[in-house]
Amino acid sequence: MTDLRKLGSSDLQVFPLALGGNVFGWTADEAQSFAVLDGYAAAGGNFVDTADTYSSWVEGHEGGESETVLGDWMASRGNRSDVLIATKVGSHPRYQGLAGDTIRAAAEESLRRLRTDYIDLYYTHFDDPGVPVEEIITALDQLVRDGKVRAIAASNISPERLTASVEFSEREGLARYVALQPHYNLVSRDTYEGELQDVAARHGLSAVPYFALASGFLTGKYRPGTTVDSARAEGAGKYLDDERGPQVLAALDRIAGARGAEVATVALAWLAAQPTVVAPLASARTPEQLPALLAATELELTADELAELTAASA
Repeated sequence: MTDLRKLGSSDLQVFPLALGGNVFGWTADEAQSFAVLDGYAAAGGNFVDTADTYSSWVEGHEGGESETVLGDWMASRGNRSDVLIATKVGSHPRYQGLAGDTIRAAAEESLRRLRTDYIDLYYTHFDDPGVPVEEIITALDQLVRDGKVRAIAASNISPERLTASVEFSEREGLARYVALQPHYNLVSRDTYEGELQDVAARHGLSAVPYFALASGFLTGKYRPGTTVDSARAEGAGKYLDDERGPQVLAALDRIAGARGAEVATVALAWLAAQPTVVAPLASARTPEQLPALLAATELELTADELAELTAASA
């Protein structure tokens, strides 16, 4: 059984691979979503990530579809206490931004869709520089005090605003961010490595990187001259145009071959080994895609293998 990991300074113990819920109710219908969730839970997984805006970009959707699927799954399985649900605020079409009133209203809607009375981890989805960090943290703190949220976190935030947020929390004795969800993977290292990672380390925040497989590019299925039928094909294909993309694939192929592992497994294992990272975030549309993701929780790369991948992606 894979050991759970402590999330920052919280009392949340999470599986070292977070399951992304962005596909639920979008490219995975309810039956497929339930099958993926069942497979993840059966493997010991307990950390499911969604957002109130998933999947508002689809014609005919209004946002909240993923939360609804998750809520229905937990209700049908009777397993709410076994699952840690992370969701996000600030991007729903009807609840844009991070004004205090918006946070409070959006949280109530997320609770309703998730069919629960508490959210385990509540992220600010994108920072809202027009709102003072004091207002954001105070609203989030009230949700924690009311028992509606267990812990708070941030995604897509600058080092300066993250520092200001944590320092305000500590100064005033309010709930503080315990985790950070940055855009981070083998072919996208610049956003997180450096100042933002330093802030996370300094304040004991755990990183849960999104786009851990670069929209599918790091599964190895996107190659020169190949066509992939996927809603994310365009986003993944762009990495082939960058010199770093093919270099990383070559290193992944070599290590995966030597270890008898899938390319995606090796890519996630590299990410999991990086400083501050507690659980990479990856999504699966079908249960057949799960084993390669779950295997990353058991694969420990050698120092030489990590160095080879780090050099290839530099």
